[in-house]
Amino acid sequence: MYVLYRIFSDPIYSVWGGDYTLLEVNNFSKKYRNNKNYSVQHVNFEVWDGQVVGLVGSNGAGKSTIIKSIIGVLPFQEGTINIGGFNIVKEPESAKQLIGYVPDDHSVYEKLTGREYINYMGSLYHATKEQKEYVVNVLAKEFDLESALDLQIAGYSHGMRQKVCILGSLVHQPKLWILDEPMVGLDHQTMIQLCEFIRKYADSGNSVLFSSHNLDVVQKICDRVIFIKKGKLVHIADLKSEKEFDLDRFYMQLNEVSKNV
Repeated sequence: MYVLYRIFSDPIYSVWGGDYTLLEVNNFSKKYRNNKNYSVQHVNFEVWDGQVVGLVGSNGAGKSTIIKSIIGVLPFQEGTINIGGFNIVKEPESAKQLIGYVPDDHSVYEKLTGREYINYMGSLYHATKEQKEYVVNVLAKEFDLESALDLQIAGYSHGMRQKVCILGSLVHQPKLWILDEPMVGLDHQTMIQLCEFIRKYADSGNSVLFSSHNLDVVQKICDRVIFIKKGKLVHIADLKSEKEFDLDRFYMQLNEVSKNV
């Protein structure tokens, strides 16, 4: 049994003592209604505190299905998913309190202003006043959204909506930050900022799981990479120990093999 404790050197960051398995996906399988075949089958992996883990695969491989099941949006038939020791099916409220989620469609409430949206997300996750103020006063400036906070989201560009969605997902200091294709639609400078922030967030003792088609970004900031092919986990690469691992080449070879099978 792990003993967890937090040290707050900064309102948005927290460190839990020891090597902690924050996310456990055990023998996970998912089948959609009226479909006799599994969309995802027998997937097993872990995410530890302080790690950035990439989820890689072609379109339709099952990445979003895995992510949406982890956050509790999709029911699944087999296996277990635990976040911080809490079962997402049996203890959903406790598990979800540890998660921050940025969806691939970056959907937000358009009639709210950016500030109202951040405060609303904070109230859902019982964020403190200090946590909300940190996101509004510090992170909004870091992501160049400060001047738009009091404007209605309906008038935001795609990139601005993505930014406010990111800020809303961070307002309660999630231990597990999950992002589904977070780089899509971002300008180059914002992409660099987000990459740096993801790495910084994990280095502060939190964990990040994100899916992406941008292999350069995955290679640059991830500690481990999970490869998904046709709903099955085919390889987990440890980029820290496999420093010469060529993600592009492996991905191309993986898809080439499948074409010939």
